[in-house]
Amino acid sequence: MKEGPDISQIGALIGDPARANMLTALMGGQALTATELAGAAGVTLQTASAHLAKLEAGGLIAQRKQGRHRYFGLADDEVGLLLEGIMGFAANRGLLRTRPGPKDPALRKARVCYNHLAGDYGVRLLDRLVADGDVTLDGEEAALTPSGETRIAALGIDVPALKAQRRPLCRTCLDWSERRSHLAGSIGEALLARFIANGWAKREKDSRAIRFTGEGERTFMALFP
Repeated sequence: MKEGPDISQIGALIGDPARANMLTALMGGQALTATELAGAAGVTLQTASAHLAKLEAGGLIAQRKQGRHRYFGLADDEVGLLLEGIMGFAANRGLLRTRPGPKDPALRKARVCYNHLAGDYGVRLLDRLVADGDVTLDGEEAALTPSGETRIAALGIDVPALKAQRRPLCRTCLDWSERRSHLAGSIGEALLARFIANGWAKREKDSRAIRFTGEGERTFMALFP
């Protein structure tokens, strides 16, 4: 095809194993240094720098400087959604790079997907909101209803402020482990931030896994049974 979007460029950027590992590392939502990303990719710092330059030129990552250090993160929500979708596609076809390890059950239960909750708990949250009429789905499109606004506001989240942002308020994101959708968008990000701020959950060190405390798990299950 001579006209239209060129998916081959994006495919080539993501398809390189080292760059794929870097992007996966950034799915945790934290900004990482080139040295940290070189370790995640299993390459030298010089090689990592070349890969990062290509990813940045392709619009998949962005960098920011803090003092003498440079930190890299995914460019925006769209990149996170793209990567999670590709992970789900690969998992559906049995294209897994490693055998499940000790961290695998924790990642499947609850993990961060760029900036929102994924895994079993992420899917459970969206299912409950839809079942209660707080979120409506139209294919892959999601919308927060008036009752949903009230429910989210009751958790201490400023919904009008989120509406004022240019980002989508609600959207679905295909969960690679559950093979179903979880909640993304600014509401999804705000909910995960609230769970952590309330002390109900915390991120595991050097992992995308989210660990709920005993009290946090009971509260989550009561809110989203």
